[in-house]
Amino acid sequence: MGAVLGDILGFAAAVAISPLPITAMILVLATPRGRLNGSLFAGGWILGLTVLGGVTLAVVGPAGASSGGQPALWVGVLKLVLGALLIVFAARQWHRRPTHDSEAQLPKWMSGIDHLTPVRVCGLALGLAALNAKNVPLTIAAGASIASSGLPVAQQIASLAIFVLIGSLGLLAPLAVFLVGGDRAKTTLGGWKDWAARHNVAIMAVLFLVFGLKLLGDGIGIVTS
Repeated sequence: MGAVLGDILGFAAAVAISPLPITAMILVLATPRGRLNGSLFAGGWILGLTVLGGVTLAVVGPAGASSGGQPALWVGVLKLVLGALLIVFAARQWHRRPTHDSEAQLPKWMSGIDHLTPVRVCGLALGLAALNAKNVPLTIAAGASIASSGLPVAQQIASLAIFVLIGSLGLLAPLAVFLVGGDRAKTTLGGWKDWAARHNVAIMAVLFLVFGLKLLGDGIGIVTS
């Protein structure tokens, strides 16, 4: 299990460092029902990662491991495809990066967060977790690594739970600051939001490139072994 955790912790950290979802969480916390909406947003995010990872485990299943206990050939091909996609995303993100702070803007959909109902807040987080262009390949890659490890089902579930927990720390941190920080939390979270708006695109481009290259390396290793 240790080897699998070593393989997926990087993916989990990349999921956790998601500037847009973190910014969305900060905006949710600023709504009149910040405590409730923030908790629901965190719950929706955790649910989204769990569902996507769980579906990957179920689909890959025993077929992900070869007779020798090593990942099957098609798992290597899958990682090659996911890695190539991430590198393409990295190039697109880098091309879109703002050259000046004045050009950095948050997506227009964030302006409507104040008007979302609690149910829609939860649904928004679920979508950001399970349908996000960055999270999907990273979570699928983590799920495929877990499923192809040959571990017992209980250890696979535990590994996925650890992945989800670490992948949620980026949202749980501002929620914790809000719940325990009192009035000072608004200033702290406001600074985080401004920083994320300025650097979101560049951060995403770097993450896409780093983990795209990792997946390509993993895929090449499986295919050529």
